[in-house]
Amino acid sequence: MRRLVIAAAAFLGLLVVLAPSGAAQFEQGLGKGKGGGMDQFLPPIEAPAVVGPGDAGEVVTIAPLRQEIHGAPGDGVVVLVSMEFQDGWHAWPSAEQDVLPGDWDFAVRTAVELQDVDGVVDRIGPIQWPEPHDNLVPDISGGSKPVSAKTYSGVAPIFVPLVLRADASAGEYSLKVTVSFQACDESMCMPPDDQTVDVTVLVSQEPGVPAAHTGFDASVFDRMRADSTLGTRPGEQVEQHDAPTSSVAGTPTGSRTFFGIPVTGGIVVLALLAAIGGLILNLTPCVLPVIPIKVMTISHHAGSPGKSLYLGLWMAAGVIAFWVGIGLPAALFVEFADPSVIFGIWWVTGLIGVLIGAMGVGIMGMFQINLPQKVYAINPKADSAFGSFMFGVMTGVLGLPCFGFVAGALLAGAATLPTATILAIFTFIGVGMASPYLVLSAKPSWVQKIPRTGPASELVKQVMGLLMIAAAAYFLGSATIAYVSERPKLATSLPWWGKVTHWWIVAFFAALSGLWLIFKTFAITKKPMRRLGFSVVGLIIGGVAIAWAADTTATARHSIWVAYDEATLQAALDKDKVVVLDFTAEWCLNCKALKATVLHREPVHDELRKGDVLAMVVDLTSRKAPGWEKLRALGQTGIPLLVVYGPGLDREHPWQANAYTPGQVMEALGKARGRASGAQIAHRD
Repeated sequence: MRRLVIAAAAFLGLLVVLAPSGAAQFEQGLGKGKGGGMDQFLPPIEAPAVVGPGDAGEVVTIAPLRQEIHGAPGDGVVVLVSMEFQDGWHAWPSAEQDVLPGDWDFAVRTAVELQDVDGVVDRIGPIQWPEPHDNLVPDISGGSKPVSAKTYSGVAPIFVPLVLRADASAGEYSLKVTVSFQACDESMCMPPDDQTVDVTVLVSQEPGVPAAHTGFDASVFDRMRADSTLGTRPGEQVEQHDAPTSSVAGTPTGSRTFFGIPVTGGIVVLALLAAIGGLILNLTPCVLPVIPIKVMTISHHAGSPGKSLYLGLWMAAGVIAFWVGIGLPAALFVEFADPSVIFGIWWVTGLIGVLIGAMGVGIMGMFQINLPQKVYAINPKADSAFGSFMFGVMTGVLGLPCFGFVAGALLAGAATLPTATILAIFTFIGVGMASPYLVLSAKPSWVQKIPRTGPASELVKQVMGLLMIAAAAYFLGSATIAYVSERPKLATSLPWWGKVTHWWIVAFFAALSGLWLIFKTFAITKKPMRRLGFSVVGLIIGGVAIAWAADTTATARHSIWVAYDEATLQAALDKDKVVVLDFTAEWCLNCKALKATVLHREPVHDELRKGDVLAMVVDLTSRKAPGWEKLRALGQTGIPLLVVYGPGLDREHPWQANAYTPGQVMEALGKARGRASGAQIAHRD
């Protein structure tokens, strides 16, 4: 019974880990129609239709101060760049100040970058940002009123300290300063913008008095002279905080997920599941038989309960260190490659799926991982702290033939996560695997209660393998959707069921793992409680997988939105269809609110579903999205924006609104149908 309880908990943990829920990250660009969960909470927006301002440059002015710097080479100087906002407008503060909630990934933080500094600047010091002030922004939690958040507004001075090169020649230098920001008011956000200004720096061999600026802390130069690592060198990468990559291209936006579990706010869940997974690995045939041997070896060398626990702690640390070492390649990878774009590269996502699939097939016995014989000859003595530590490391190494496939799959799946999250996952796998050694070193007499290896251990590997193949199907399906999303014509021609086929493949292998668990349990044991327990676990695995696939299918089947494509738009207009364009972006809070409270509610939602209406989503999350050209062609540069075409309207002058009510949208749809023939109206559905 004890073994059954442990395994049941373990399989439930695996089910959660290997049941991805991140399809929306890839399918948004294909027009998935539900609005997340905001439509349940956000009230209707009763705002008049207004036209947004021309561009961010009209509401925010970047004003540099020309500086004539007289000083010897090696002196410290400061460049002042001032952001001047019109009333009611503001920009998100820099990431370095970290004054926004941690889950506000949509906010495009202000950033500064200098160009053309070679030859005159030795180091760029820590930027001194303006003090953020409270301003009203939309409430992303669904409240009816705007909330207060820290932003830049009014006149916001940015000080960029520079240390001149010791060999800088006297003369005039022209530097370029680029400020990246997003201008917002309490109801809308402009597209992220870059404004570049020129700053002239005059260098003289004659020492001079540096210009004084109110609010600038000149002591930064003393700190930079005392610490040569403070600041960045010209040519070093300058940290940028850009908008998330377009989901139309298949890249995940917002919070990252690990096999469907949200990373932001979900690190505790991930750590717990990782620990459960590490505990499961002790049930594999390579590990389970040697646990008593390892524990008795430590107990023999210790000679006393206290020292046995002491050596057990060091052995546990060795097991944990082994798993941290396994996770380091993925952690180092994301330090040099932006993990947020991994899913957007379809062939990379596909390779991850192939790797996880191969690992799943391998763990079921199709092929094996064989260590060199010399590795088995390494036998550290567990009679000291270091010896016990290495004893733990080798415990992990010698278990690789059984769980190396799991490690490989985890490395592939973790390649999209932040470094800290990767290390946390692998650390807690080590904690889970090390826990039996720590407990048994404190109580060696419990060794007799450890279950023996046999068919149950092989069943663990087989079920894990099937679940890994299910995870592989998720990645391969996501790669296919990412590939299709990058090609608008292909995306618009894809049938609705093509967006969810991979979910049924995932459900098939997950359900197969549950059925196999039930079947083999009845073959292995005749005890009713064990059969009942594992049958419940198997039914949960299969039932949840099938229910998830069915729900995803129902959602896709009733989707009304397709990705914007100019050719598709023109073809629909030529057929006298009503076409609705919803311009949106991940960073546009009011876009989400309007879609949830107007477009996805009756009577508008029902009207958009009719046969003579084509609803298209124009995702502007990426600055390179093709929809920007369409936005500019319409004479707009700000979003939210809803555009309605139809035979009852002038094609060159469609109905446009930056904010709207259900009544206004219904009226616009009625006008757009104005010139439709009776036959066309009769065949709308």
